[in-house]
Amino acid sequence: MRALILSASFGSGHHQANDALDRALRAAGVDLRARHADFIAYLNAFERAVTVGTYDAWLRYAPGMYKAFYEWTDQETEPRALTGTFGWLGLRGMRRDVREVRPEVVVSSYPTPVALAHTARRQLGVDFLNALVVTDYRVHHHWARPEAELLLVASEEAREQMVGHWRIPEAHVAVTGIPIAPVYRELLGADRAALREKHGLRPDEPLLLVSGGGTGTYRALNRVLNELSHLGRRVQVLVLAGARRRGVTRVGGATIHALGFTTDFPELLAASDLVVGKAGGLTVAEATTLGIPQVIFEPIPGQEEHNADYLVRHGAGLWARELAEVRPAVLRALDPEEHARLGTHARALSVPDAADRVAAALLRRLGRA
Repeated sequence: MRALILSASFGSGHHQANDALDRALRAAGVDLRARHADFIAYLNAFERAVTVGTYDAWLRYAPGMYKAFYEWTDQETEPRALTGTFGWLGLRGMRRDVREVRPEVVVSSYPTPVALAHTARRQLGVDFLNALVVTDYRVHHHWARPEAELLLVASEEAREQMVGHWRIPEAHVAVTGIPIAPVYRELLGADRAALREKHGLRPDEPLLLVSGGGTGTYRALNRVLNELSHLGRRVQVLVLAGARRRGVTRVGGATIHALGFTTDFPELLAASDLVVGKAGGLTVAEATTLGIPQVIFEPIPGQEEHNADYLVRHGAGLWARELAEVRPAVLRALDPEEHARLGTHARALSVPDAADRVAAALLRRLGRA
């Protein structure tokens, strides 16, 4: 099966979802001939500077502006001058890949390439299944792509938003969950103490993993670390993306392990008692699969705020709206009874086999099931 699988380098979640789907298709016995492409690589230097540069600058220095943009574009009255760019921005790269791959399916984990693939399909006179994997728990207007024949969403709530609010045909929408790597299923029920021993962590102190996103742009990192260092009890804290210096330091009651990027993330997550920080769609999917509660503080405005709200409404996490609420929320989530309650609700939200479900939905639509 020839496939063009597209992501976008706004964080790492879109790439991770696509990698999980690739693995699931191969595990299903598909002789997959896939080209993985990054929509951002389709852009010229100026276009990348405007799109990626603006996004990065907003998150680092002006998150309120990003939230305003998110809300302004989350409506059908969004100016066509903006939505119209989706069909041509990066078109040269898309046309090249479609000509060279001759795909049976183009599947994207970011919304813009869906419109771009549709333009290329029309201009080149070729046919393929145009599919979109939604990697957040709420459907923003940009995710509601009428050009797609198949939209794969995280939850029944998201399906209702696609169909009821954005009027996407019901037959085009399937509830699959957000695809995550198969290693998370392998870690279900893993011995937490053994994992900690493997990674040089204490089994007798709570382990908190700071969720800072794949790009290391989490503005609240230092403030969160300060709060975790003054909980009034001893804890271990893992800092991955965003760690400026590697090594182990003791600050107040916290032993902070600054690891930076590591391929051991799944095992470290499975070894943790709590995730603290942002609420990216993939992180939420991975943590809920392992039954790890989350304390959210300063998520990315817009999509991550809705992910946080989803967790809170379903009893799988706590949202500290102010810095002064971080410590009480973490201590509450570490209380054995509350921790058990949050973990149970987290597991109830999880879809460990979401990648397999996405793969199966694609194969059914292609008549290959």
